[in-house]
Amino acid sequence: MDEKIVDMLGNNAVALAIAVLVIVALYKGIKIVPQSEKHVVERFGRLRTVLGPGINFIIPFLDVIAHKISVLERQLPNAEQDAITMDNVLLKVETSVFYRITEPEKTVYRIRDVDAAIATTVAGIVRSEIGKIELDAVQSNRADLIHKIRDQVVAMVDDWGIEVTRAEILDVNLDAATRAAMLQQLNAERARRAQVTEAEGRKRAVELAADADLYAAEQQAKARRVEADAEAYATGVVAAAIAQNGLEAAQYQVALKQVEALQAVATGEGKQTILLPASALEAFGNAFSLLKGRG
Repeated sequence: MDEKIVDMLGNNAVALAIAVLVIVALYKGIKIVPQSEKHVVERFGRLRTVLGPGINFIIPFLDVIAHKISVLERQLPNAEQDAITMDNVLLKVETSVFYRITEPEKTVYRIRDVDAAIATTVAGIVRSEIGKIELDAVQSNRADLIHKIRDQVVAMVDDWGIEVTRAEILDVNLDAATRAAMLQQLNAERARRAQVTEAEGRKRAVELAADADLYAAEQQAKARRVEADAEAYATGVVAAAIAQNGLEAAQYQVALKQVEALQAVATGEGKQTILLPASALEAFGNAFSLLKGRG
C-alpha cells in the first residue's frame, strides 16, 4: 500500500513538474509586443531577430529579450551652442531635435548614448553651416539653414537606425557688444533713409515747379501764336482786298477805322470837346464820302 502511494505521489510530482515546465516554456516562448515597441532577441549573446508589434514566438531558454526599444518619437532637450558667422559675429544658437528609432538592431549595437550622439552631431553641423554665411543671411534665410542642417543630420545618423523627423533653430542670440553695434547701425540707417526721403521730396517739388512754369510758358506761347495767326489772317484779308480793289479798298478801310474811332469818342463818359485840324476834317469828309459811296 505504501509503495503504491509513493509511486502515485512520484507520478504526480513528475506530471506536475512537466506541467510547470510547459507553462514556463509557453511563458518564455510566447511574447506579446506592444504597438509602440520593438524587442531585440539574442541567442547565446548574439542578435537573433527583432520582434514587431503583436504575438511572437521564440525558442524558450535559448532566445531571450535583450532590449525593449520604444519606437515613439522623442525630443532631445533644447540645446544651446556657440557659433561664429563668416563675418566674425559670435552667436548663441538654440536648437531642438525630434527623432525616432526605426531599426533597433542598429541603435543597440552601434551607439551607446543616442541622445548625446545626436546632440553632438547637431551642434557640429550648426557651427559648420553658420560659419559659411554672414549674420544677415542667418536672420533672413533661417528656413534654408534649418533645411540644410536637417538633411545633414539625417545623413549622419542613418547608420544608427534613427530617423530625424524635425530639426529646428528656436532662437539666435547675439552678444551684448554686437547687439549694441547693430542697434547703432540700425539707427544710422534709419537717419540716412529719412534724409534721402527728404531730399527726394525737395527734388520732386522742384521738378513739379519747373514743370508748372514750363507748362505756363507753353500756354502763353500758344496764345501768342494764335494771336499772331489771327493778325496775319486779318492782314492777309486786307492785303487781298487791296490787291483786288486797288486804292479804294485801302481808303475804305482807313475811313471805316476813323468812323469807329469817332464813335468810341462820342460814347465816352462826360462831355468831350474835340479839336481837329482842317486836314483831319478833310480826311473825315473823304471817309464819309467813301462810306456813302460804299453804301
